[in-house]
Amino acid sequence: MSTPTTHRAPQITKGDGSMVRVLVVDDEHSLTELLKMALRYEGWDVRTAADGFSAVKVAREFRPDAIVLDIMLPDIDGLEVLQRVRSDGTETPVLFLTAKDSLDDRIAGLTAGGDDYVTKPFSLEEVVARLRGLIRRSTLTLAQAKDPVLVVGDLTLDEDSYEVARGGTPIELTATEFELLRFLMRNPRRVLSKAQILDRVWSYDFGGKESVVELYISYLRKKIDAGREPMIHTVRGAGYMLKAAG
Repeated sequence: MSTPTTHRAPQITKGDGSMVRVLVVDDEHSLTELLKMALRYEGWDVRTAADGFSAVKVAREFRPDAIVLDIMLPDIDGLEVLQRVRSDGTETPVLFLTAKDSLDDRIAGLTAGGDDYVTKPFSLEEVVARLRGLIRRSTLTLAQAKDPVLVVGDLTLDEDSYEVARGGTPIELTATEFELLRFLMRNPRRVLSKAQILDRVWSYDFGGKESVVELYISYLRKKIDAGREPMIHTVRGAGYMLKAAG
């Protein structure tokens, strides 16, 4: 399988700006880890399950916005998992994974309520692309589709022109500071851990330490909050949160 490319489509978030939640269900640990890596790289919150019963339990607790579901599982199969999840009244879009590639299997999966189908082996890019399509067609919105400008309070960030301003005053940021601020602004009023920030801003394969997050948060504060009511807040023991001043 190929690794995620660095040229990504606009990030998808939910209508309230919070992260998309995806549940990945497969009994191949190496596969779930690869998928989790790729989906976290999209900025999504990802949980995994290795069998059907665990998947149903996690789905009920996690309430994912989309599910990647292998049909062949060690206990109950993916079709049964989907039926149990659907019995709760949820219409969460489901992308089936399977090693089979026959028309009968496709019809069985889609008839059971699945929304799309990918056969193994597949590329990570294909799975991400299919998921993006499913999520866009559900109740979520494409954050950058019509308006590339993120707004939190009096802080604005244009994802196309890379211009940032607070109270109408332009702010010059480095590329890394911009990515950090963009991640914070895409998740307003949400506590983001240092690990989450490392994964999203410095990419999933960055071998750095959490101290780099502290350093760049301090840089950002000097530019965003200097002489103004602070917007970037430290939540002791948990991480950082950005919210409108006042």
